[in-house]
Amino acid sequence: MIIKKILTSIMLVSVILFSSCDNNDDDNANINLFTIDETSPANNAAGVSRNAVITATFSENMDTSTITTSSFMVKQGTNEVSGSVNYSGDTATFTPTENLSAGKVYTATLTRDVKDLAGNSMASNMVWNFTTGGTLTALNAVNLGASENYVVLAKTAINNSLTSIITGDLGLSPAATSFITGLALTDATGYATSAQITGRVYAADMADPTPINLTTAVENMITAYNDAADRPSPDFVELATGNIGGKTLLPGLYKWTNSVTIPSSITISGTADDVWIFQIAGNLSMSSGINMTLEGGAQAKNIFWQVAGEATFGTTSHFEGVLLSMTGITFQTGATMNGRALAQTAVVLEGNSVSEPQ
Repeated sequence: MIIKKILTSIMLVSVILFSSCDNNDDDNANINLFTIDETSPANNAAGVSRNAVITATFSENMDTSTITTSSFMVKQGTNEVSGSVNYSGDTATFTPTENLSAGKVYTATLTRDVKDLAGNSMASNMVWNFTTGGTLTALNAVNLGASENYVVLAKTAINNSLTSIITGDLGLSPAATSFITGLALTDATGYATSAQITGRVYAADMADPTPINLTTAVENMITAYNDAADRPSPDFVELATGNIGGKTLLPGLYKWTNSVTIPSSITISGTADDVWIFQIAGNLSMSSGINMTLEGGAQAKNIFWQVAGEATFGTTSHFEGVLLSMTGITFQTGATMNGRALAQTAVVLEGNSVSEPQ
Protein backbone atom coordinates (compact mmCIF):
# COMPACT_ATOMS: atom_id res chain seq x y z
CA MET A 1 0.00 0.00 0.00
CA ILE A 2 2.79 2.40 0.89
CA ILE A 3 4.62 1.65 -2.38
CA LYS A 4 1.40 2.22 -4.35
CA LYS A 5 0.91 5.64 -2.73
CA ILE A 6 4.50 6.62 -3.55
CA LEU A 7 4.10 5.66 -7.21
CA THR A 8 0.85 7.58 -7.44
CA SER A 9 2.52 10.70 -6.01
CA ILE A 10 5.41 10.45 -8.48
CA MET A 11 2.99 10.21 -11.43
CA LEU A 12 1.02 13.22 -10.17
CA VAL A 13 4.18 15.36 -9.89
CA SER A 14 5.24 14.30 -13.38
CA VAL A 15 1.88 15.40 -14.85
CA ILE A 16 2.09 18.75 -13.08
CA LEU A 17 5.65 19.37 -14.30
CA PHE A 18 4.77 18.41 -17.89
CA SER A 19 1.71 20.66 -17.78
CA SER A 20 3.79 23.54 -16.39
CA CYS A 21 6.40 23.21 -19.14
CA ASP A 22 3.70 23.08 -21.79
CA ASN A 23 2.07 26.25 -20.45
CA ASN A 24 5.42 28.07 -20.43
CA ASP A 25 5.90 27.17 -24.08
CA ASP A 26 2.52 28.68 -24.92
CA ASP A 27 3.36 31.88 -23.06
CA ASN A 28 6.71 32.34 -24.79
CA ALA A 29 5.94 31.02 -28.26
CA ASN A 30 4.90 34.33 -29.72
CA ILE A 31 7.34 36.68 -27.97
CA ASN A 32 10.55 38.20 -29.31
CA LEU A 33 11.95 35.32 -31.34
CA PHE A 34 13.36 37.82 -33.89
CA THR A 35 15.30 41.05 -33.56
CA ILE A 36 15.64 44.39 -35.34
CA ASP A 37 19.32 44.42 -36.26
CA GLU A 38 19.56 47.96 -37.61
CA THR A 39 17.58 51.15 -38.03
CA SER A 40 18.22 54.10 -40.30
CA PRO A 41 18.51 56.72 -39.04
CA ALA A 42 20.12 55.16 -35.98
CA ASN A 43 18.69 55.87 -32.55
CA ASN A 44 19.58 59.41 -31.43
CA ALA A 45 21.15 60.25 -34.80
CA ALA A 46 21.55 63.97 -35.46
CA GLY A 47 21.82 66.00 -38.65
CA VAL A 48 19.53 63.63 -40.55
CA SER A 49 18.62 64.71 -44.08
CA ARG A 50 15.17 66.19 -44.54
CA ASN A 51 14.58 63.83 -47.47
CA ALA A 52 15.50 60.76 -45.41
CA VAL A 53 13.51 57.54 -45.53
CA ILE A 54 13.22 55.58 -42.28
CA THR A 55 14.11 51.89 -42.33
CA ALA A 56 14.30 48.91 -39.98
CA THR A 57 16.18 45.71 -40.84
CA PHE A 58 14.98 42.46 -39.23
CA SER A 59 16.94 39.34 -38.31
CA GLU A 60 14.59 37.17 -40.38
CA ASN A 61 11.85 37.40 -42.99
CA MET A 62 8.64 38.98 -41.80
CA ASP A 63 4.94 38.67 -42.53
CA THR A 64 4.46 41.47 -45.09
CA SER A 65 0.78 41.89 -44.21
CA THR A 66 1.69 42.97 -40.67
CA ILE A 67 3.96 45.83 -41.73
CA THR A 68 1.64 48.74 -42.48
CA THR A 69 1.14 52.42 -41.66
CA SER A 70 -0.61 51.24 -38.50
CA SER A 71 2.35 49.20 -37.25
CA PHE A 72 5.19 51.40 -38.59
CA MET A 73 4.70 55.05 -37.67
CA VAL A 74 6.74 58.26 -37.52
CA LYS A 75 5.80 61.31 -35.44
CA GLN A 76 7.15 64.77 -34.81
CA GLY A 77 6.00 65.46 -31.29
CA THR A 78 2.36 64.44 -31.27
CA ASN A 79 1.93 65.05 -35.00
CA GLU A 80 1.90 61.94 -37.13
CA VAL A 81 3.99 62.10 -40.32
CA SER A 82 2.14 61.11 -43.46
CA GLY A 83 3.92 58.51 -45.52
CA SER A 84 3.92 55.11 -47.19
CA VAL A 85 5.27 51.81 -45.85
CA ASN A 86 6.99 49.10 -47.86
CA TYR A 87 8.61 45.79 -46.96
CA SER A 88 11.21 44.05 -49.11
CA GLY A 89 13.71 41.31 -48.26
CA ASP A 90 14.28 41.81 -44.55
CA THR A 91 13.78 45.60 -44.46
CA ALA A 92 10.73 47.74 -43.72
CA THR A 93 10.77 51.27 -45.15
CA PHE A 94 8.75 54.34 -44.20
CA THR A 95 8.84 57.05 -46.91
CA PRO A 96 7.44 60.44 -45.81
CA THR A 97 5.00 62.07 -48.20
CA GLU A 98 6.68 65.45 -47.70
CA ASN A 99 10.17 66.51 -46.68
CA LEU A 100 10.81 66.52 -42.94
CA SER A 101 11.23 69.85 -41.14
CA ALA A 102 14.67 71.18 -40.28
CA GLY A 103 16.05 70.82 -36.76
CA LYS A 104 13.23 68.70 -35.34
CA VAL A 105 13.15 65.54 -33.23
CA TYR A 106 11.23 62.66 -34.81
CA THR A 107 10.13 59.38 -33.24
CA ALA A 108 9.78 56.15 -35.22
CA THR A 109 7.78 53.23 -33.84
CA LEU A 110 7.31 49.59 -34.83
CA THR A 111 4.51 48.05 -32.80
CA ARG A 112 3.97 44.50 -31.55
CA ASP A 113 1.56 44.04 -34.45
CA VAL A 114 4.63 43.31 -36.58
CA LYS A 115 5.09 39.54 -36.85
CA ASP A 116 7.42 37.10 -38.53
CA LEU A 117 6.29 34.26 -40.78
CA ALA A 118 5.66 32.01 -37.77
CA GLY A 119 3.41 34.60 -36.15
CA ASN A 120 5.93 35.67 -33.52
CA SER A 121 5.87 39.27 -32.31
CA MET A 122 8.15 41.48 -30.24
CA ALA A 123 7.92 41.64 -26.47
CA SER A 124 7.32 45.41 -26.72
CA ASN A 125 7.17 48.20 -29.26
CA MET A 126 10.45 49.22 -30.92
CA VAL A 127 10.90 52.99 -30.57
CA TRP A 128 13.80 55.19 -31.69
CA ASN A 129 14.43 58.91 -32.14
CA PHE A 130 16.45 61.06 -34.52
CA THR A 131 16.95 64.77 -35.18
CA THR A 132 16.94 66.36 -38.61
CA GLY A 133 19.62 68.74 -39.78
CA GLY A 134 19.21 71.51 -42.32
CA THR A 135 19.12 75.26 -42.26
CA LEU A 136 17.03 76.65 -39.42
CA THR A 137 17.24 80.18 -40.83
CA ALA A 138 17.05 81.39 -44.40
CA LEU A 139 20.15 80.69 -46.48
CA ASN A 140 22.33 83.63 -47.37
CA ALA A 141 23.06 84.08 -51.05
CA VAL A 142 26.59 83.32 -52.24
CA ASN A 143 28.60 86.53 -52.56
CA LEU A 144 29.99 86.58 -56.10
CA GLY A 145 32.02 89.73 -55.60
CA ALA A 146 33.41 91.15 -58.84
CA SER A 147 32.59 87.94 -60.74
CA GLU A 148 28.97 89.15 -60.68
CA ASN A 149 29.98 91.68 -63.34
CA TYR A 150 30.13 88.92 -65.96
CA VAL A 151 27.59 86.64 -67.55
CA VAL A 152 30.44 84.38 -68.73
CA LEU A 153 33.76 84.24 -66.88
CA ALA A 154 36.50 81.67 -67.50
CA LYS A 155 40.20 81.12 -66.87
CA THR A 156 41.47 79.16 -69.90
CA ALA A 157 39.15 79.72 -72.89
CA ILE A 158 35.78 80.87 -74.20
CA ASN A 159 35.02 79.02 -77.44
CA ASN A 160 31.93 79.63 -79.57
CA SER A 161 30.64 78.01 -82.75
CA LEU A 162 27.54 78.98 -84.73
CA THR A 163 25.89 82.27 -83.80
CA SER A 164 25.16 82.88 -80.13
CA ILE A 165 23.17 85.64 -78.45
CA ILE A 166 24.81 86.77 -75.24
CA THR A 167 23.52 89.51 -72.95
CA GLY A 168 26.12 90.73 -70.46
CA ASP A 169 29.90 91.03 -70.27
CA LEU A 170 32.41 88.24 -70.88
CA GLY A 171 35.74 87.87 -69.06
CA LEU A 172 38.79 85.65 -69.56
CA SER A 173 41.85 85.51 -67.27
CA PRO A 174 44.68 84.62 -67.08
CA ALA A 175 44.33 83.49 -70.71
CA ALA A 176 44.69 86.10 -73.46
CA THR A 177 42.26 87.38 -76.10
CA SER A 178 43.42 84.74 -78.60
CA PHE A 179 41.72 82.10 -76.45
CA ILE A 180 38.32 83.68 -77.14
CA THR A 181 37.15 82.17 -80.44
CA GLY A 182 34.09 82.24 -82.66
CA LEU A 183 32.74 85.65 -81.56
CA ALA A 184 34.34 87.86 -84.26
CA LEU A 185 35.70 90.42 -81.81
CA THR A 186 36.29 94.08 -82.60
CA ASP A 187 39.11 95.50 -80.50
CA ALA A 188 38.77 98.66 -78.44
CA THR A 189 40.88 100.14 -75.64
CA GLY A 190 40.74 97.76 -72.69
CA TYR A 191 37.89 95.67 -74.12
CA ALA A 192 36.37 94.24 -77.31
CA THR A 193 32.89 94.02 -78.78
CA SER A 194 30.99 91.52 -80.89
CA ALA A 195 27.79 91.54 -82.90
CA GLN A 196 26.78 88.45 -80.91
CA ILE A 197 27.13 90.17 -77.55
CA THR A 198 25.11 92.90 -75.87
CA GLY A 199 27.96 93.90 -73.60
CA ARG A 200 31.75 93.90 -73.65
CA VAL A 201 34.48 91.29 -73.80
CA TYR A 202 37.51 91.49 -71.50
CA ALA A 203 40.73 89.44 -71.51
CA ALA A 204 43.91 89.44 -69.43
CA ASP A 205 46.14 90.96 -72.16
CA MET A 206 44.00 94.05 -72.73
CA ALA A 207 44.86 97.58 -71.59
CA ASP A 208 44.68 98.64 -67.96
CA PRO A 209 42.69 98.43 -65.74
CA THR A 210 41.26 95.29 -67.37
CA PRO A 211 43.96 92.82 -66.18
CA ILE A 212 43.66 93.72 -62.49
CA ASN A 213 39.86 93.83 -62.69
CA LEU A 214 39.82 90.33 -64.17
CA THR A 215 42.28 89.02 -61.59
CA THR A 216 39.97 90.24 -58.85
CA ALA A 217 36.90 88.78 -60.56
CA VAL A 218 38.54 85.34 -60.95
CA GLU A 219 39.69 85.36 -57.33
CA ASN A 220 36.16 86.27 -56.24
CA MET A 221 34.74 83.50 -58.45
CA ILE A 222 36.95 80.94 -56.69
CA THR A 223 36.03 82.33 -53.27
CA ALA A 224 32.34 82.08 -54.19
CA TYR A 225 32.83 78.48 -55.36
CA ASN A 226 34.49 77.57 -52.06
CA ASP A 227 31.76 79.33 -50.08
CA ALA A 228 29.05 77.37 -51.85
CA ALA A 229 30.97 74.09 -51.49
CA ASP A 230 31.63 74.58 -47.78
CA ARG A 231 28.14 75.48 -46.60
CA PRO A 232 27.30 73.09 -43.71
CA SER A 233 24.13 71.33 -42.58
CA PRO A 234 22.49 70.36 -45.89
CA ASP A 235 18.72 70.08 -45.93
CA PHE A 236 18.69 67.42 -48.63
CA VAL A 237 21.37 64.75 -49.08
CA GLU A 238 21.72 62.52 -52.15
CA LEU A 239 18.21 63.50 -53.29
CA ALA A 240 16.91 60.87 -55.73
CA THR A 241 20.48 59.47 -55.80
CA GLY A 242 21.33 62.30 -58.18
CA ASN A 243 18.57 61.83 -60.77
CA ILE A 244 16.43 64.90 -60.09
CA GLY A 245 14.35 64.77 -63.27
CA GLY A 246 10.72 65.67 -62.65
CA LYS A 247 11.41 67.08 -59.18
CA THR A 248 10.14 70.30 -57.66
CA LEU A 249 13.05 71.76 -55.71
CA LEU A 250 12.22 73.84 -52.64
CA PRO A 251 14.60 76.40 -51.10
CA GLY A 252 17.52 75.01 -49.14
CA LEU A 253 20.97 73.45 -49.26
CA TYR A 254 21.34 70.28 -51.35
CA LYS A 255 24.34 67.93 -51.36
CA TRP A 256 25.42 65.09 -53.65
CA THR A 257 28.68 63.15 -53.37
CA ASN A 258 28.44 62.00 -56.99
CA SER A 259 27.04 63.33 -60.27
CA VAL A 260 23.62 64.87 -60.88
CA THR A 261 21.50 64.30 -63.98
CA ILE A 262 18.39 66.13 -65.18
CA PRO A 263 16.75 63.79 -67.72
CA SER A 264 13.32 65.41 -67.50
CA SER A 265 12.08 68.91 -66.76
CA ILE A 266 12.25 70.27 -63.21
CA THR A 267 10.74 73.17 -61.27
CA ILE A 268 12.45 75.42 -58.75
CA SER A 269 9.73 76.75 -56.45
CA GLY A 270 10.00 79.52 -53.87
CA THR A 271 9.72 83.24 -53.26
CA ALA A 272 11.84 86.10 -54.58
CA ASP A 273 13.89 86.09 -51.35
CA ASP A 274 14.54 82.36 -51.16
CA VAL A 275 17.98 80.86 -51.85
CA TRP A 276 19.04 77.51 -53.30
CA ILE A 277 22.55 76.08 -53.13
CA PHE A 278 23.34 72.81 -54.90
CA GLN A 279 26.61 71.11 -53.92
CA ILE A 280 27.63 68.58 -56.57
CA ALA A 281 30.85 66.60 -56.14
CA GLY A 282 30.67 65.09 -59.64
CA ASN A 283 29.29 66.23 -62.98
CA LEU A 284 26.04 68.02 -63.81
CA SER A 285 24.30 67.02 -67.02
CA MET A 286 20.99 68.20 -68.44
CA SER A 287 19.39 66.24 -71.28
CA SER A 288 18.40 67.72 -74.61
CA GLY A 289 15.10 69.57 -74.78
CA ILE A 290 14.69 69.70 -71.00
CA ASN A 291 13.41 72.84 -69.25
CA MET A 292 14.10 74.27 -65.84
CA THR A 293 11.16 76.42 -64.71
CA LEU A 294 10.98 78.97 -61.89
CA GLU A 295 7.80 79.14 -59.81
CA GLY A 296 6.38 81.38 -57.09
CA GLY A 297 8.73 84.30 -57.70
CA ALA A 298 12.01 82.33 -57.48
CA GLN A 299 14.89 84.26 -59.03
CA ALA A 300 17.81 82.86 -61.01
CA LYS A 301 20.24 85.17 -59.22
CA ASN A 302 19.48 83.34 -55.95
CA ILE A 303 20.10 79.84 -57.35
CA PHE A 304 23.69 78.60 -57.07
CA TRP A 305 25.03 75.41 -58.65
CA GLN A 306 28.48 74.45 -57.32
CA VAL A 307 29.83 71.72 -59.61
CA ALA A 308 33.21 70.06 -59.03
CA GLY A 309 33.07 68.19 -62.34
CA GLU A 310 31.88 69.18 -65.79
CA ALA A 311 28.55 70.88 -66.46
CA THR A 312 26.92 69.94 -69.77
CA PHE A 313 23.62 71.18 -71.18
CA GLY A 314 21.98 69.25 -74.01
CA THR A 315 20.64 70.73 -77.21
CA THR A 316 17.74 73.19 -76.79
CA SER A 317 17.69 72.69 -73.01
CA HIS A 318 17.03 75.65 -70.72
CA PHE A 319 18.91 76.30 -67.46
CA GLU A 320 18.39 78.78 -64.61
CA GLY A 321 20.88 79.99 -62.02
CA VAL A 322 24.47 80.89 -61.28
CA LEU A 323 26.78 78.06 -62.32
CA LEU A 324 30.09 77.82 -60.44
CA SER A 325 32.12 75.09 -62.12
CA MET A 326 35.61 73.91 -61.24
CA THR A 327 36.10 71.84 -64.39
CA GLY A 328 34.25 73.37 -67.34
CA ILE A 329 30.92 74.32 -68.86
CA THR A 330 29.56 73.16 -72.23
CA PHE A 331 26.37 74.38 -73.87
CA GLN A 332 25.33 72.20 -76.79
CA THR A 333 23.51 73.56 -79.84
CA GLY A 334 20.57 75.79 -79.02
CA ALA A 335 20.80 75.44 -75.23
CA THR A 336 19.77 78.57 -73.32
CA MET A 337 20.63 79.97 -69.92
CA ASN A 338 19.25 82.65 -67.63
CA GLY A 339 22.06 83.13 -65.14
CA ARG A 340 25.86 83.17 -65.12
CA ALA A 341 28.43 80.68 -66.39
CA LEU A 342 31.51 81.01 -64.15
CA ALA A 343 34.17 78.40 -64.88
CA GLN A 344 37.63 77.77 -63.47
CA THR A 345 38.61 76.32 -66.85
CA ALA A 346 36.72 76.89 -70.13
CA VAL A 347 33.22 77.74 -71.34
CA VAL A 348 32.11 76.21 -74.66
CA LEU A 349 29.20 77.76 -76.60
CA GLU A 350 27.39 76.54 -79.71
CA GLY A 351 24.67 78.81 -81.00
CA ASN A 352 23.33 79.55 -77.51
CA SER A 353 21.31 82.26 -75.82
CA VAL A 354 22.89 83.28 -72.52
CA SER A 355 21.59 86.22 -70.49
CA GLU A 356 22.47 87.53 -67.03
CA PRO A 357 19.71 87.34 -64.44
CA GLN A 358 17.78 90.52 -63.72
